[in-house]
Amino acid sequence: MDFAPSPRAEALREKVAAFLRDEIEPIEPAYHRDLAQARVQGTQWTPLPVIEELKQKARAQGLWNLFLPKEHAGEYAAAYGTDGGEGLSNVDYAPLAELMGRSAIAPLVLNCNAPDTGNMEVLLRYGTREQRDTWLDPLLDGRIRSAFAMTEPDVASSDATNMVATAVVEGDEVVVNGRKWWSTGVGHPDCRIFVFMGLADHPGRRPSADRHHRHTMVLVPRDAPGVRIERLLTTMGYADEPIGHGEVSFTDVRVPVANILSGPGEAFSIAQGRLGPGRIHHCMRLIGAAEVALEHAIRRGLERTAFGKPLVDLGGNRERIADARIAIEQARLLVLHAAWKLDQGGPSHALSEVSQIKVAVPNVALGVIDMAIQLHGGAGLSDDFPLAMSWVNSRALRLADGPDEVHRGLVARLELGRYK
Repeated sequence: MDFAPSPRAEALREKVAAFLRDEIEPIEPAYHRDLAQARVQGTQWTPLPVIEELKQKARAQGLWNLFLPKEHAGEYAAAYGTDGGEGLSNVDYAPLAELMGRSAIAPLVLNCNAPDTGNMEVLLRYGTREQRDTWLDPLLDGRIRSAFAMTEPDVASSDATNMVATAVVEGDEVVVNGRKWWSTGVGHPDCRIFVFMGLADHPGRRPSADRHHRHTMVLVPRDAPGVRIERLLTTMGYADEPIGHGEVSFTDVRVPVANILSGPGEAFSIAQGRLGPGRIHHCMRLIGAAEVALEHAIRRGLERTAFGKPLVDLGGNRERIADARIAIEQARLLVLHAAWKLDQGGPSHALSEVSQIKVAVPNVALGVIDMAIQLHGGAGLSDDFPLAMSWVNSRALRLADGPDEVHRGLVARLELGRYK
């Protein structure tokens, strides 16, 4: 197996690193101060002007939509700003995602943020020409944002077959009903489209298909009658502006049958194709966040003294720093291996590997960030450093896209299956 990036990917890595160093890092502290002030004024859901300025700079340099997969990018990579005019493999994109994970705003600035990347990949892989013209083009162009509506508040959503929301075909329409939450992206004023997953059968009716072919994905416009944002949610106090996470109700929402993705009953197969690459993106961004935390920990440990010694020389901190380095390197190799397996054979070829990284990487990141917080003392709990926000994001990803227990169960089942 070969984890080495292609020459083009290496050149892009250097460009992304330079963009972060020269354009994003110098303004990011001021950005977060301005966002805090916007919260006081109640305007935090309007993106700050600097974001649009950075987007224009990134696009001018071809650092735009870099997530586009090699096998599906085609005309879109050339039309929408990707340097070199073609898509990247998962192994090639992984180091770029790691770099973007060093910043809270870099994925948004480079049009590589979730859930838009996953939704755009769904439209690339499964969308009709009409669906792509209507929704994919403006998403790639950065004119609109999107949300993914899957998790529900009233059932254990770790088992997606528990879903009770419905997307039922009636004549030439799909009637959508239900309540979703943790729908990321709904807070953004430019959110225009939901990718909604629901049961294709009427509730109470005898199911017409097996449990993994009863669900449909359908495109629901944000402004369709019956769509209501009930509330925006915080994650341990963080609202994640200007993207946001929300609870959304859908009441007798009617959209054309042409809005169905792939076909009725195909939602689980679409979700599998959507979530595989997305988990690579999430995990590599977390490795970038862990690297930043380690850097902060080392600087703090060298600069501060207590009891007559630098902090790094107290209480086993050298060993903790060494363990953090070892854990990060192991996690990175595990993700690159999963990315390589995806490139070789697609999601079905990397089921265990993708689940392994979803368990391992958030836990590694949490350990490294927690160590950095401890070295910073009270400052580590504040927003003077990115550590608290980074810890919350890492903790949330032990639930997002499936909790640890589900992924461990899949890894164990596949492992045990080899012995039957």
